[in-house]
Amino acid sequence: MSTADPVPDEAGLVAALRAAGCVFAEEEARLLLAAGPAALPGLLARRVAGEPLEVVLGWAEFCGLRVPVAPGVFVPRRRTELLVARAVAVTRPTSVVLDLCCGSGALGLAVASAVAGVELHAADVDPAAVACARRAVAPVGGTVHLGDLYAALPQGLRGRVDVLLANVPYVPHDAVDLMPPEARLHEPRVALDGGPDGLDVARRVAAGAGEWLAPGGHLFVEVDERQAPAAVALVAAAGLEPAVTTSPDTGATVVRGTAAARPVAS
Repeated sequence: MSTADPVPDEAGLVAALRAAGCVFAEEEARLLLAAGPAALPGLLARRVAGEPLEVVLGWAEFCGLRVPVAPGVFVPRRRTELLVARAVAVTRPTSVVLDLCCGSGALGLAVASAVAGVELHAADVDPAAVACARRAVAPVGGTVHLGDLYAALPQGLRGRVDVLLANVPYVPHDAVDLMPPEARLHEPRVALDGGPDGLDVARRVAAGAGEWLAPGGHLFVEVDERQAPAAVALVAAAGLEPAVTTSPDTGATVVRGTAAARPVAS
């Protein structure tokens, strides 16, 4: 379909989406129709060609927010809302929050939107993700840094981070090509490929976390349920106290690592 084609009605839109293999064609049709008749043919053509719906719309729904999403940027998943919920539970006003491997900036934005007054920082190695995240977190006063994990951060954050979110890539290398086309063809491989066992980036995040966390600070990492035992071990090896939360509804698994609290003066 080209932008010169007639604007389809809702029934025609649903039929076109179903033919393209969209499982939730009715819901997608409503969202596309909301963009208006002028934009609809072009948006439909992109969606039928296989672009992720969120990229076509320019936003993803995450934790009740509309998060800006750009082409070539990782689309936040609903299952990652568990990580945000766990982080929000320990975040307080004035907490320093760091969103590593931030992608669109969705996690940091969600925490800062839920807990007013936090100092939000985010970082990603991908310039496209950094540009997208800067748009997302600007309304909550967040700062986004470009670079590889902790190397991107200002030294003034060292030892001050109360809540560290890391939605790291955790798909094992050999499984990336088995992912749905929307992910493997339209999202950056660096945001998906976690190395031979899927935990390469998680290891680096955990190993460096102790230098950046404040006393009593928390690291939250999402992994696959089957990776949880290995993730717990690497968090413990980094000197953090591990804990695991799993959602039976979404299958999401979050590993938390907590730094030792500052000793109480006698």
